[in-house]
Amino acid sequence: MRTVGVEEELLVVDATGNPVPKGPEALAVAARDGEGEDVEQHDRAERGAAQTPETAHLMPELKAQQLELGTPVCSTLDEVRRELRHWRGRADAAASAVGARVAALATSPVAVEPVPTEGERYERLNEAFGLTAWDVLTCGCHVHVSVEDDEEGVAVLNRIRVWLPVLTAMTANSPFWRGRDTAYSSFRSQVWHRWPSAGPNGPFTGAADYHRLVDEVLATETVLDTGMVYFDARISAKWPTVEVRTADVALRVEDAVTLAGLVRGLVETAARDARAGRAVPEMRPEVLRLAGWRAGRSGLTGDLVHPLTGRPAPAADVLADLVDSVRPALADAGDEQTVADGVQNLLRRGTGADLQRRVHQETGDLTAVVRAAVAVTNGEDAARATVGATG
Repeated sequence: MRTVGVEEELLVVDATGNPVPKGPEALAVAARDGEGEDVEQHDRAERGAAQTPETAHLMPELKAQQLELGTPVCSTLDEVRRELRHWRGRADAAASAVGARVAALATSPVAVEPVPTEGERYERLNEAFGLTAWDVLTCGCHVHVSVEDDEEGVAVLNRIRVWLPVLTAMTANSPFWRGRDTAYSSFRSQVWHRWPSAGPNGPFTGAADYHRLVDEVLATETVLDTGMVYFDARISAKWPTVEVRTADVALRVEDAVTLAGLVRGLVETAARDARAGRAVPEMRPEVLRLAGWRAGRSGLTGDLVHPLTGRPAPAADVLADLVDSVRPALADAGDEQTVADGVQNLLRRGTGADLQRRVHQETGDLTAVVRAAVAVTNGEDAARATVGATG
């Protein structure tokens, strides 16, 4: 059984729905309970100089209007669900202690001036990358799945890369930017690709080839450290895992669980295919970039580029083919029904982006969108959240 862990970035907002720079204050509260990692600890971990303490699962992010949570290593999707609910609750409790709440939104619907988090590494990021760093206030979700070693990890990266845009589409949760509808379902994915190291890769010949690329990226002195190797999927520098990084933070815990199940299924299926000597799926990085753009544009409401044909196909069909491609691995992990139900729920009720637009259409108020997101983040259903926002 491959283990799985999930990291989520959350917005910190006030009672009116506006993001507020109270993330560091909330972390101070969490740290007193042994649940928070301070900026200095996080700096060391991002540089690869230290690992996150097992007891600290709330962490700082680039902007003071954010918090990050990380689950422990999990063996089952039930564990992932419990841990996400628990740590979302702990993040909200820490934020509530300083007069704020948390919302699982991948961008802020309301216009906001991002406030940088204090800390040496964050200061270097802002100095080196200018407006790209100053302007970005985005929240993603990263899924880690265990691998035996870097050789297996690279064999997995080679085979899952064509499916990663589908994960962006199914988690799309960022239709608004600076107070307006962007016409994208995941505008976070557009903003994220401003970073120089972000995006898809071609296949690698092996672990040495992968590490050679990382060394060449670092040798350009364009990125600060290995923490800034922002590939769509990568070998973790801190853990024995493959880390998939293309998803928006999901509004609903259930959708994050579905994502985790699919990523684990993809990793296990890819490893099996590598052991069986099956060919690596072919798709040029340039086409993959187009597929990712299209996934961010329409989410699950339009066509996606099918990973196996390179041609447009309805999103529901592509998602169904993804599930079918990993079904044996899902079944062996005990995840098949959970993932199948999760995908059907997504297709029936839509993504976080769909909910945000629905609330905005009903209320005409972007702060109502945020308030509804706070409710859903903390376990209330979409209908109740919408009623609360309109009332």
